[in-house]
Amino acid sequence: MSDLALWHAGAIWAIALVSIALILIHPKDLPEAVWAVLGAGLLIVCRLVTVHDAVLAVNKGLDVYLFLAGMMIMSELARREGVFDWLATHAVKAARGSRRRLFLLVYGVGTVVTVFLSNDATAVVLTPAVQAAVKAASVEPLPFLLICAFVANAASFVLPISNPANLVVYGKTLPRLGNWLATFALASVASIALTCLTLRWLSRKLLAGEMTNRLPQRPLTPSGLVTFGGIGFLAVVLLTASAVGKDLGAPTCLAGLLVAAAVTFRDSGVPRDIIKEVPWSVIPLVAALFVIVAGINRAGALPAAVSALQTMKSWPAVRAALCAAFSVAALSNVLNNLPSGLIAGSAIATAGITGKLRDAVLVGVDLGPNLSVSGSLATILWLLAVRREGQRVSFWQFLKWGAMVMPPALLAAVLALMVH
Repeated sequence: MSDLALWHAGAIWAIALVSIALILIHPKDLPEAVWAVLGAGLLIVCRLVTVHDAVLAVNKGLDVYLFLAGMMIMSELARREGVFDWLATHAVKAARGSRRRLFLLVYGVGTVVTVFLSNDATAVVLTPAVQAAVKAASVEPLPFLLICAFVANAASFVLPISNPANLVVYGKTLPRLGNWLATFALASVASIALTCLTLRWLSRKLLAGEMTNRLPQRPLTPSGLVTFGGIGFLAVVLLTASAVGKDLGAPTCLAGLLVAAAVTFRDSGVPRDIIKEVPWSVIPLVAALFVIVAGINRAGALPAAVSALQTMKSWPAVRAALCAAFSVAALSNVLNNLPSGLIAGSAIATAGITGKLRDAVLVGVDLGPNLSVSGSLATILWLLAVRREGQRVSFWQFLKWGAMVMPPALLAAVLALMVH
């Protein structure tokens, strides 16, 4: 590699890492998308990424943008109509004064929300509802907030719709629903169960004692019932699209718009609130990350990833799968799992990787981010939601919990994947 090429590669990596660091640090309370877009723009202005390659990179994410738009519309409807508050309140009531029972109930709700509404919905909308409920119940909020962070990644490969990163890794080769379930069902059970058990054990002292059980019972409004039914409708639409092998973005967006239209018949303020409250900046954030990844690939990340995967193909299957999963998990906690997923997806396609090795990479992309707050977009959004409610969880505090929770869950999930 020439000196100029080395300089270009170093500049690309510097811009990429600084951009991602600024997204995490969130200086001056500017939207995270600002720093990602500035980083992508700087790559183009400095001619480290051509305009043509940038346009191709942005176009590659169309299905992801539509998926995110639909999920964010549905999540905002659920937040606005009190669906998540209703679920959290019922979990507290059903716990009957037991913190340990509440832990399991919140974990169950978080799992269901992640599976059918994506991990971003768990991070953005369920987290504030859980925080409000446990505050009213006068219990230590940390274990319940960590549930929302950890289950958002642990349950994110139950279905293709559970994590936008699934669309990024597989792209047009996304397996049909039946094949997906046959491949990932046992691994998902292992991931969800072991994450729950480890987090429950680590929280044992904080879950001792009783709690108040006097939360006011607020039934769902008619609009809330329509929204609740709309969530079921969205789940059916996406499961159907996945079962027949169709892209998930357009059906997700269309279903979200249809449910919003149905709720608008009862409340004309819905369109205004959706436009105002939905965090639309997530879409340019993701688009900019696609451009940044195009730059990182030009800096040598893609050839290195392809070479590593081709080398692993010759290894024993279990060793290769574990190495791939933990390697991409480590990369996700440095770069965030959307960029690492994009790199991994391109490398998988280029190297012609199929079968267990490819599936282990996806598990690493989805579950690996449970190590640190920088690991996934969902965890970053969770951290921002926690901060908005006045709670503080530091990078090192999360890392201490994540270092205990993530590795055994990832090990168990990959080993379960090899059983199929």
